[in-house]
Amino acid sequence: MISFAWPWLFALLPLPFVIYFLPAKKSANQQSALIMPTLINVAHNSQSDQQKRKAPLIILSVCWLLLIIAISRPQWLGEAIDIPSEGREMMIAVDLSGSMEIEDMNLNGRNVNRLQMLKVVLGDFIERRVSDHLGLILFADDAYMQTPMTFDKKTVKQMLDESELNLVGRKTAIGDAIALAVKRFDAKKESNKVLLLLTDGQNTAGKIAPEQALELAIAKDITIYTVGIGADVMLQQSLWGTQRINPSSDLDEKSLANIAEKTGGQYFRARDSKSMNEIYSLLDKLEPIEQEQQQMRPLSALYYWPLAFSALLGFVYLLSLHLSFLLPTSTVSKTDEHANSYIMGGK
Repeated sequence: MISFAWPWLFALLPLPFVIYFLPAKKSANQQSALIMPTLINVAHNSQSDQQKRKAPLIILSVCWLLLIIAISRPQWLGEAIDIPSEGREMMIAVDLSGSMEIEDMNLNGRNVNRLQMLKVVLGDFIERRVSDHLGLILFADDAYMQTPMTFDKKTVKQMLDESELNLVGRKTAIGDAIALAVKRFDAKKESNKVLLLLTDGQNTAGKIAPEQALELAIAKDITIYTVGIGADVMLQQSLWGTQRINPSSDLDEKSLANIAEKTGGQYFRARDSKSMNEIYSLLDKLEPIEQEQQQMRPLSALYYWPLAFSALLGFVYLLSLHLSFLLPTSTVSKTDEHANSYIMGGK
């Protein structure tokens, strides 16, 4: 819809008409003039002059109207859109080590590897965090910031979907992932800082030990939720037949639980997609999503349209006046000259 920032300026619209219809002050010559009968030709010319005067009056009136509209600041008021309210800073660290390719997860009735399951279930969780500032860290031999803190959750989800196994190595640098998150959080002094760490192994690489990174996280008041991924039992075919193995034997649950406890978070165990969904639902309760959404309606200025039309119309009018002065004037008839002599000379 269109609105005006200063609608009270429309009160100036009748100003030129008030000035136009004010009684003109008569001079001494006009007061002593002799009124003579109007001749036919003079009356005809008078009517023609009146018609000629109407055209510029209409043009100038339209210009004035457009000028008043322009200075009243017309604005286009757009549809209301939601803007993120102040939530929390949430960093998500995803393990891309070689063990994430183990196909011990069941998703919609089919066996998939751990990363494939994580992309689907974690993607739904990301879409729900509408008011959080999200970031994405990928780690294996080293930790890398894949997506800086942003409200654009579609980009975060896309970067997660495009992640590939062995992209940054095959080992697990948990300490580096925590330290990188602490570094990225450090610029945000007054936010609620949360790190969600998802891994299926133990620290086997990196420059910083998990214990050192934990001290940094505690000092910066960062809450860490850790998630251990992997099934407890998996059937594997071998030369001696089908065997039951534990694919999560390398998972360091003790270390992950200690990290979560020391930072005020919680450790979760994800053995399948169902338990992973339950973990994210619990996280929504532990770190609730901001419900009060702020709305804004974008404003677009429109004043330049009436202003441009007014200027164009005024330019065309001045150009027409200039051309009329250049055109040759028509000869005046003797009757008109005789009538003029009576008016001007009083004879």
